[in-house]
Amino acid sequence: MEPIYIADYTYPLTDERIAKYPLKERDHSKLLVYRNGKISEDLFYNIGDHIRPGSLLIYNNTRVIQARLEFHKRSASADQPGARIEIFCLEPIWPANYETVFERTESCEWKCLIGNAKKWKDECLELNVERLGITLKAYKGEAVGNAYEVEFEWDGEDVTFAEVLEAVGELPIPPYLNRKSEESDKTTYQTVYSRIKGSVAAPTAGLHFTDKVLADLQERGIETDEVTLHVGAGTFLPVKTADANEHTMHTETISVTYETIEHIVAHLGHIVAVGTTSMRTLESLYYIGCKLKQFDWSGFPFEEVSVEDYSFEPKYNEELRVGQFDPYEGKWGGLSAKEALQSILHWMRCAKENVLHAETQIMIKPGYEFKIVDQLITNFHQPQSTLLLLVSAFVGDDWKAIYDYALSHDFRFLSYGDSSILTRRKMGSPQELLWKSARL
Repeated sequence: MEPIYIADYTYPLTDERIAKYPLKERDHSKLLVYRNGKISEDLFYNIGDHIRPGSLLIYNNTRVIQARLEFHKRSASADQPGARIEIFCLEPIWPANYETVFERTESCEWKCLIGNAKKWKDECLELNVERLGITLKAYKGEAVGNAYEVEFEWDGEDVTFAEVLEAVGELPIPPYLNRKSEESDKTTYQTVYSRIKGSVAAPTAGLHFTDKVLADLQERGIETDEVTLHVGAGTFLPVKTADANEHTMHTETISVTYETIEHIVAHLGHIVAVGTTSMRTLESLYYIGCKLKQFDWSGFPFEEVSVEDYSFEPKYNEELRVGQFDPYEGKWGGLSAKEALQSILHWMRCAKENVLHAETQIMIKPGYEFKIVDQLITNFHQPQSTLLLLVSAFVGDDWKAIYDYALSHDFRFLSYGDSSILTRRKMGSPQELLWKSARL
């Protein structure tokens, strides 16, 4: 595999370029437009001018949870609080299903990052939740990489874990904002269409959308649909290896309905992804379809197998998981996008499943061959990040011109910053051949 030197994917991002707060009107952000090698700019509320009628726009409906909890150890002195322990809920362990874990009462278990972990030994931490009239307890378990298993218990039989987080959790805004979260972030750091709880970071390309913008798209004949990818803390991990191929991508869970996959099939060639999370979900579907295609599921007696024997939960079936380098190893592929998606639909019919639940660790980097997405709406990402590699894969070396333009035209960067809509050049098309000849 050809090395990808991460040092080549950088640009000068100074602190004043980072948007610390969103604009008052979210759809008034600036919009960089890239098509056929040309760059221009507009305002986001005009985004419909840059999407072909008849296209299908796919967004991520995940909702950010108030995942950060602050505990204090018991102190020998009543006047002095004990050591501060911060627990950051990353993903559920038991129950492993997001919807189920938020409805749990009395106890649940999560994989968590722990701030000041060395100060927390084996003792139980307690937090008085006055608003709910309960005491929340936390027990540190085994280490899992740089995280830990943490069991939570509370004494309210009718109190759900969702209510616990709502009462005492803090919204985990990005660390590069260098500020504490504020009450306004509870609204501004959620998309207007967020509804499925589970993310610890917002799919920020969607923050620019308003109900008015969505209504305008509908009037223009641009359809919309949704997928779910719960964004993990790994999205903020920098690439620390000189060769980006040696970076370990984080794994995230995705959910896509049968109807949405049918919708995508009907609009292939005109798919618009809102954000890198939607992009990763859509492109992962292709490789899941390739894996499922090798089996004839029609004869599998799904209805005769108990949940204990055969689970459709992520992490169980290799066919429902996309590895970091699956797109590059030559083992999976050979199908058209339509064939791959139809193989998923076939499997879902056999399994009598209306929702595909899977995992993806896909790494979209220069050299990736896009299968499904034609346009990408995305913010401006950190230097030397996997997200910048994804943008480079989509537009080639023109990412440099795009970011130079944004820097020289006062665009705001990162989560609360401005947006862009990028159109992929399709290799072999007349436009691509014309562009290539002009570059020679």
